[in-house]
Amino acid sequence: MTDNNDLRMQVNPHRASQLAENLGNVVAKILSASKSGKQPRLVAVSKLKPANDILALHLSTHAHLHFGENYQQELLSKSQLLPREIQWHFIGALQTNKCKPLAEHIPNLWCVESLDTSKKADQLEKGRGLLCEQSPEYAHVPLRVFVQVNTSGEEQKSGVEPLQATELCEHVREQCPHLKLQGLMTIGALARSKGAAEGKENEDFVILKEVRDTVAKNLRMEESELELSMGMSDDYESAVRCGSDQVRVGTTIFGQRPSRQDAQIKEAVEDGKN
Repeated sequence: MTDNNDLRMQVNPHRASQLAENLGNVVAKILSASKSGKQPRLVAVSKLKPANDILALHLSTHAHLHFGENYQQELLSKSQLLPREIQWHFIGALQTNKCKPLAEHIPNLWCVESLDTSKKADQLEKGRGLLCEQSPEYAHVPLRVFVQVNTSGEEQKSGVEPLQATELCEHVREQCPHLKLQGLMTIGALARSKGAAEGKENEDFVILKEVRDTVAKNLRMEESELELSMGMSDDYESAVRCGSDQVRVGTTIFGQRPSRQDAQIKEAVEDGKN
């Protein structure tokens, strides 16, 4: 494992300042859009960006904690480099055979946001259970999960159909003691996201709220017990106005991403150059 002090020395000051400014601008817009005065959770989506960038935001005056990753191996590598205080969110497409190691080998995995089958829930449960056996200090810290709902009906999108959400949510609550049902998540249709940026109501957000209300009623839960994770760089302000409890913002904070083959887990920084 790389020494965190070594990584800290390699944070480029100019880059760190720009990232902190970008994050601050997003936070300000979230607060401005929030009708209730609450501050929705901001997940800084750091996929394909170097661990240096994550550390820069974590060590900034914002002391940011919540970061999102799409690829399991990238998340594992970064989690081994960076401080344990960071709270990781896995937001990418889940593969059933990778759920168990994902939950077992990353103790500070705060949340999995893309759960869409009971089989995957069972594998996450097994992995978290093994972690708790190996490290008893995590025995009372469940792995949070969001059930992903395909609100747009697009075939290429992951997620359960809206009418199937209750069944999967109930499975998590009844059959997975090491998991905590945190809420529901959606990735809306691109056209609807662009429309939301122009001031139109995003149908995906409306549908997710309706699904949340239905699930809460069916499971005899308070609506406030189920969070809504909706909104990304193109539409997070609209999502907040629609009642989102959590937004996932990447390029607005970190800038354009490199291709996956060109991405670096850790970036070498020398003499102020990156």
